[in-house]
Amino acid sequence: MVSLTGYLLVGAALFGIGLFGALARRNIMGVLIGIELMFNAANINFVAFNRYLHPGQPWGQGFAVFIIALAAAEAVVGLTLVLAIYRNFKTVLAENLNLLKG
Repeated sequence: MVSLTGYLLVGAALFGIGLFGALARRNIMGVLIGIELMFNAANINFVAFNRYLHPGQPWGQGFAVFIIALAAAEAVVGLTLVLAIYRNFKTVLAENLNLLKG
C-alpha cells in the first residue's frame, strides 16, 4: 500500500513538470498542456488527502470531478483561442504575439 507521502510526491512531480511546461514552452499548445498537468496534480492531491484524512467522505473525489470539468472547459476555450490566433497571425508561438501593442 502506498502512503500519503508517495501520492504527494507524485503530485508534486507532476505539478513541477506542468509548471516547467507552462513557463518554458514557446508554443501556446505546450502552455495549455502544462496547465492541464497542473490541474491533474491538484486532482491527485485532493483524492490522496481525502483517502487518508477522511476515508468515508466523497469531498476529495467531488473536488476532483469539478476540476476535471473546469479543465475541460479551459481546454475548449484555449483551443478556440489558439485557432483564432492562428487564423489571424499564422503562428501559435507565444513570443510572436503582441496583441496589446497599440
